[in-house]
Amino acid sequence: MQKATIQLGPLTCPSCLQKIDNAVRSLEGVDKESVNVLFNSSKVKLNFDDGKISIKDIENAIDKLGYEVKKSQVKAI
Repeated sequence: MQKATIQLGPLTCPSCLQKIDNAVRSLEGVDKESVNVLFNSSKVKLNFDDGKISIKDIENAIDKLGYEVKKSQVKAI
């Protein structure tokens, strides 16, 4: 498993947070219980199985919603 922190561009509304949360939780390989979208700091924290999904796939899912992904940090857990 990997632990990721994804820095986004500024989130402007709570519904943005909900869209990102739902999209990331629906991805195969993401630990649904670990997903945490932080509105004030515009970050997404999650754990994922890198055997099933890559950080690029997660970034692309967020990007497709129209939110800017600035950078990601990934650590093994």
